[in-house]
Amino acid sequence: MSALAVLAVDDEPPALDELTYLLSRQDDVDEVLAASDATDALRELNSHRVDAIFLDINMPGLSGLELAGVLAKYADPPMIVFVTAHEDKAVDAFDVGAVDYLLKPLREERLAQALSRVRAALEARTRASAPAPAPEPADRTARAAASDDVIPVEMSGVTSLVRRDTISWVEAVGDYARLHAESGSHLVRIPLSTLESRWQDKGFARVHRSYLVSLPMVTGLRTSGGQTLVAVRANGASEAVELPVSRRQVRDLKDRLIRDPLRRYRHPTTRDHA
Repeated sequence: MSALAVLAVDDEPPALDELTYLLSRQDDVDEVLAASDATDALRELNSHRVDAIFLDINMPGLSGLELAGVLAKYADPPMIVFVTAHEDKAVDAFDVGAVDYLLKPLREERLAQALSRVRAALEARTRASAPAPAPEPADRTARAAASDDVIPVEMSGVTSLVRRDTISWVEAVGDYARLHAESGSHLVRIPLSTLESRWQDKGFARVHRSYLVSLPMVTGLRTSGGQTLVAVRANGASEAVELPVSRRQVRDLKDRLIRDPLRRYRHPTTRDHA
C-alpha cells in the first residue's frame, strides 16, 4: 500500500498547526490536508482522496462524533482517529468506528502507532472485499475461531486472538466488554450479554449485571456487609480480584461452583463426587 493521505481537523489554529506538522513528519504520510471544522472537512473529503481523518471532538457546528456518524454512511469512508483532550469520550469514539483515540498533547510515537492501526484497518478492509478463500479443515486457528474458542482483539495495531480459556473475567463497558486475560485487558465491541449467551455452557457464569466470570478461575466466595463477593484468580497477579455478586445470582453461582462439569474437568484435584 502506498503512503497515506490524511486530513487533520481542529477548530483551534495552534492545535491544527501542531497536528498537521506532526503528521507531515511521519514517514508513512504522503499528503496532509487541513480543515478548521466539519463543514470544511466535508469539502476537503469531497475533492480529495483521504485514507484517514484525524479529528477533534469538540468543535462548533457538527462535533467530531457527529461528523464521524456522517462519514460512516459513505461507501468507502476514511479511517477515523480522534485527537482530543477529553478522556471520557473513548467509548463513544469507538462506537462510531474509530480505529484509535489520541489524547492531547500529542506524542510522535503515539501518532506513529495510530497510523499503523490505520494502515492495518485499510489492509483488513481490502482483504474483506476480496473473495474469501475456502477454509482449510486442518487450520487449527480457523477451527478455534469458528467454535468461539478465541476472541480477536486489537493490540498496538495488530489483531491478536485471545483464547477463551485464558480469560479470568469479563466486565461490561456500555455496549462493549473488557476481557481480563493472561495477555492483559482488552476492550472488544461485544456486549456482555452476547458473551454470556455464548459462554454460559463453556464454564462462564454471569454473577452481576456488570460481570461474567470463568468458574475455573474462581478461588472462593465471602460475604461482607451483606454483599457476596466472588474471588477470581487474576492472571499475572499475586492476589485474586473480588467482584460483587448480585443477590439473585448467589444461589446459582454456588450451585454451579459445586456441579459445573467444566470446573471438574479443568480442576481434577477439586473434583466433587455429587
